[in-house]
Amino acid sequence: MDAQDPPVTARKDLFTRAFGLAPGRLHMAAHSHHLWPDVTFEAQQRAWLDAAELADRKWDRVMDEVWPAAQALVARELNLPSADTVVFAPNTHGLLVSLVSAIERRPVRVLATDGEFHSFRRQAARWAETGEIELTLVPADPFEDFPQRFARAAREGAWDLVFASQVFFKTGHVFDDVWDLADLARPEGPWLVVDGYHGFRAAPTDLSAVAGRVFYIAGGYKYAMAGEGAAFLHAPPGFGKRPAVSGWYAEFGNLEGPPGGVGFARDATRFFGATFDPSGLYRFVAAGEMLEREGLATAVVAAHVAELQGRLAATGPLRDAELINPPGRDPHARFLAFRHPDAQSWKAQLMARDVITDVRNDVLRVGLSIYHDEDDVDRFCEACRALR
Repeated sequence: MDAQDPPVTARKDLFTRAFGLAPGRLHMAAHSHHLWPDVTFEAQQRAWLDAAELADRKWDRVMDEVWPAAQALVARELNLPSADTVVFAPNTHGLLVSLVSAIERRPVRVLATDGEFHSFRRQAARWAETGEIELTLVPADPFEDFPQRFARAAREGAWDLVFASQVFFKTGHVFDDVWDLADLARPEGPWLVVDGYHGFRAAPTDLSAVAGRVFYIAGGYKYAMAGEGAAFLHAPPGFGKRPAVSGWYAEFGNLEGPPGGVGFARDATRFFGATFDPSGLYRFVAAGEMLEREGLATAVVAAHVAELQGRLAATGPLRDAELINPPGRDPHARFLAFRHPDAQSWKAQLMARDVITDVRNDVLRVGLSIYHDEDDVDRFCEACRALR
């Protein structure tokens, strides 16, 4: 957003159904389960109506219209050279499993951090137990020198896979230097995989310079406002041509492979799974096109949230809590992370007052979006003052 642009007001009018169904709720967890905009209600209905009207032929509409529209939204948001590098799945876990299966060397030598989300953390820990991978973790704290420590480990080690978050889900720290590691990536290894779930539509992200060397995994559940069922992977051409875990949808399209062997699509659908519920993609397209139509680019929403975060931080509503990611840095996470031993208790007390936050161990997270305004921040601060 340019400096001369007027500030954006809260767009509660885009979420009337969510507010109408829970009028007393103060939802301060847009980083967790983002409220669904009204357009996703019509999109969900459209998915049902298409299935009822078209029956078996609904897949023509899904794959010929909805799927490419969803790919195009991701490509525009991330400034990708081609939408063909985007594939969707019900969740990021399935995409992760398929991606790692495409690495031929065993055990897979993996460098990651100890701050990754559970979809990676748990699976990686289990793979390490079975000997599928050799896992090396770089501590994400203290973050002040983390980028340097992680980069040094990535450049000095012999890795098949380097995995890190764009924005860390617990602390909200932004690893903006992760893109500098793209020069390490080669089709034969190592591969650089960036978990962008807390970055996609939260912080402006331009992958045009690294799209040919970096995997990017994210989805619609949070800032894309689409709910579950619309995770996606950007897969650079030439990387991971033949995943070992492969659904039958991956054998459609322009195939390549050994004579008489299993063929794979040349584009990102080489990581495609099998039969899925397409309603998440309907919602993903509806929400994304709404944001574009309303002029709510990621930078615009982020600027609106930054103003509210500054107001909240200046109030200091949570006594003695450490604000791990204070506002002011650009890019910034779309949530504020407050560390305190009473974080679990505070979350429960706020929930009892129908004030929704979430907690990760001793960190209370407060997420803001385009449907929040200054009154919401003030109401939240007032609720916090009553905490024991």
